[in-house]
Amino acid sequence: MLFTRATEYALLALVIIAKENKPLGTDYLSKRLDISRSFLAKILQSLAKQNILKSYKGATGGFMLARPPEELSIREITTAAEGRNASIFDCASDQACCPSNKGDFCTLWPFLNRLQLKVDNFLDELTLKDIME
Repeated sequence: MLFTRATEYALLALVIIAKENKPLGTDYLSKRLDISRSFLAKILQSLAKQNILKSYKGATGGFMLARPPEELSIREITTAAEGRNASIFDCASDQACCPSNKGDFCTLWPFLNRLQLKVDNFLDELTLKDIME
C-alpha cells in the first residue's frame, strides 16, 4: 500500500504550491493537475490539519506551505495524506499483535518489519525539496 492516489496528489499539489509561493486555491490546483476538486480538497485539508499547509480564506485565499520544503519529510506528507503510516505490507507493527494469531511462528514478519523500518527511515530523510529538484 505504500503510496495511494492521495499521496500522489498531495505530492503533486505540494510541489506546485512550493514553486508558486503564493496562496493557491483548490479550483486552480485541481484544474492544473486534472484531478477531482473534492478529493483534492479533502487531501489539502488533511495536510493543513497536520501543519504541512496553511489555509487562507477569502477571494485571494488558498493554500501555502506552513514550513519550507526542506523541513517537510515525504513520510510526514504521506502519513497526513493517507491518515496513517504508509506501510509496505499489511501486517501488525508488533509481532505479538498479529491479526491472524500466527505472529509467534511467522517467518516473514521479521524480514518485512526490517524492510518497513528502512523505508520509514528513507522517507524521513527525503524531503519535499528533494523531489522538487
